[in-house]
Amino acid sequence: MTKTEQAEQQAAQHTIVVPTSISMVSLLGSGDELIKVVESSFPDVDIHVRGNQITMTGRPADIAEAEGVIDEMVAVLRTGQGMTPEAVERTVSMLRARTGERPAEVLTANILSNRGRTIRPKTLNQKRYVDAIDKHTVIFGIGPAGTGKTYLAVAKAVQALQAKQVSRILLTRPAIEAGERLGFLPGTLSEKIDPYLRPLYDALHDMMDPASIPRLMTEGTIEVAPLAYMRGRTLNDAFVILDEAQNTSAEQMKMFLTRLGFGSKMVVTGDVTQVDLPAGTTSGLRVVEEILDGIDDVHFCRLNSRDVVRHRLVGEIVEAYTRYDAAQEAAQGNGRSRVPGRRP
Repeated sequence: MTKTEQAEQQAAQHTIVVPTSISMVSLLGSGDELIKVVESSFPDVDIHVRGNQITMTGRPADIAEAEGVIDEMVAVLRTGQGMTPEAVERTVSMLRARTGERPAEVLTANILSNRGRTIRPKTLNQKRYVDAIDKHTVIFGIGPAGTGKTYLAVAKAVQALQAKQVSRILLTRPAIEAGERLGFLPGTLSEKIDPYLRPLYDALHDMMDPASIPRLMTEGTIEVAPLAYMRGRTLNDAFVILDEAQNTSAEQMKMFLTRLGFGSKMVVTGDVTQVDLPAGTTSGLRVVEEILDGIDDVHFCRLNSRDVVRHRLVGEIVEAYTRYDAAQEAAQGNGRSRVPGRRP
């Protein structure tokens, strides 16, 4: 064992003095829920709090990581923003990834505020996705359910509209989902379409005064429509979002992308693991990166289960399906096919 390794195994102690401008209640959390997350993340570090001093005992490397988490929490609290147990967990995850980017900068990157609620990225990949929307003209956000692909894109669209960077917002989806076609749903065309597009309406209602949305839609400032309605149009001075893009064919994807006009921005979102197209139809989202490879100002962002911001179980479910799909592909590569619940 080297001297360095021996030194790392020796217990050390370090005390952090929290600035008096930071409320210890805000830092520790209600019922100490925030500091308990830090303790559970670093089980080999003994943490004691007295007044505004936090004393840590353990291996120097572990203490340094735990102190880094406290430093980021303090940086967030300095901005006036509160911390949650989930935000502390994400801070730990980001620091352990060692990307060089500060969690505090990610967690305080405000996009939009409405009715006392602020919309901001919650993970590093979400922050990179939001930054890419600022920097590029055509952006693809690809990842599993719950990673904020569509929600953040709508937030950026509303921000662009309010800043007068664009004169209108267009939100669209292909007219197929979960194996059901709109033609089989009851009611008139409008009655068929409205429930299907409801997630886009819901996002708008979170970000704008609900009373203003009908007026803006009547004026054409905001349009929510099926993808088929985009055919034959040139979309100038607009922020255009294509949601559920995994359910576009290659031809539909080409049709949509070629609607791009002057002064416009396009964001395409989807999950390539949840394709509802008929058997034999290639998803336009699955092939578009290969087709557009090397084209300037087109950017692809990948999100994963660590970016899921819904219930904790959603991320675990996504990971479970990813492992299952990988096992299926491996079995098929070996000339076998697995039956769920049966060992190969």
